[in-house]
Amino acid sequence: MAGAGVLLFGLVGASAPNRNTLRTPITWFHLPSMSGAVSEAATSVAIVLSCVGTLLLLQAHSRGWRPDPRTLFRAGACAVLLVADLTPIGSSDTASYAAYGRIAALGGDPYVTTPARLGGLYAHLVSDAWRNTPSVYGPVATWWQAAAAFVGGDQPWLTVWALMLANAAAFLGTGYLLIRTAADPVRAALLWSANPLLIGVLVGGGHLDTLVAILAVSAVHLARKARGWRADLVVGALVGLVCAVKISAALVGVGLVWPLLRRGAWQRAVRVAGAALLTVTVLYAMYGLHALDPLTAASHMVSKPSLWAVFGACATAVIGPVGAAASVSVLWPALMLGLAVVLHRHVPAEVPPVVSVPFVLAFAWIVAAPWSMPWYAALACALTALFRELRLTQALIATTTVLALLHNSGGHGW
Repeated sequence: MAGAGVLLFGLVGASAPNRNTLRTPITWFHLPSMSGAVSEAATSVAIVLSCVGTLLLLQAHSRGWRPDPRTLFRAGACAVLLVADLTPIGSSDTASYAAYGRIAALGGDPYVTTPARLGGLYAHLVSDAWRNTPSVYGPVATWWQAAAAFVGGDQPWLTVWALMLANAAAFLGTGYLLIRTAADPVRAALLWSANPLLIGVLVGGGHLDTLVAILAVSAVHLARKARGWRADLVVGALVGLVCAVKISAALVGVGLVWPLLRRGAWQRAVRVAGAALLTVTVLYAMYGLHALDPLTAASHMVSKPSLWAVFGACATAVIGPVGAAASVSVLWPALMLGLAVVLHRHVPAEVPPVVSVPFVLAFAWIVAAPWSMPWYAALACALTALFRELRLTQALIATTTVLALLHNSGGHGW
């Protein structure tokens, strides 16, 4: 079932353009284009098969199945290479990455210039909903995108392909790190390297969340194992780097500092937080404070369909759009923190807080946030691979699956 899920993801990507891929095919191997109904059905079946296959593999492992983690890693690497060489599926984010990278490579400012102003073939690939939006990603993400655009030049398909390959490398790097550092390497491989759901959603979609995952796992691992002020500064710098990819990764920093504060390790907490803040400040200073402006607009977005969209519509009818937006802004963080507390009670006691706290915050965030996509689960999936707990893992996979079924349209109609 897991293998069939990956093959279906690949089939959808190879049959671009269709409802679930970018508008323009960028694959070396082309199949006839699928109709919208067929691509949507194939993608949905791929998601369900991948979910069930992953759950059954984890269940078999919990009952004593012990495959070689290196074999799982190799199998996952083959699947990763398959989908990374096909047209991105699930969203148009890679097209936005390519456009922002092209703007930066030409010497422009992606935090001011939109893909629509860039124009040309790059703008054509970007979803209508994002064509007039400047970059909401951090400076590190911009440099990552600019490097790919430097390779691609005026050929968008080559830029997107470079992004896909770089993303695949980050995914495999994360998988290798997890196998080497996790308490149970087999479980870590099943949850990441050989997880067909993540391969389809993260690698097949080419999302930056893989870069977030590898930096976050590195920070958490170093925080667990290393001691001394130098290690604290490096941990803080890694947190700053991951926040400069996506600002939502600040949850990692909160998750690492909070256990230190509870233990009374104030000096360590100050060093980690200070190094993270300094790193973020220096990186953003290279563009200026205006680089944060797009984040302000994005913070009020509500994904559709979602429960927050229903709540917002009902609240708007009662208290107006301004009151509805304010209510959502207040309620969702409170819901996230409450859910994180509940989730933490189900984390095994032997799991160190430096792992458990970032995990529950990342998990609660994808459930409670008004704007939540399936690839945002990358951080929580990477962290849960570091400890043993089946029920929370099953709930995380199920949550990711539901989000994938709701938000896997190739960016069309968003």
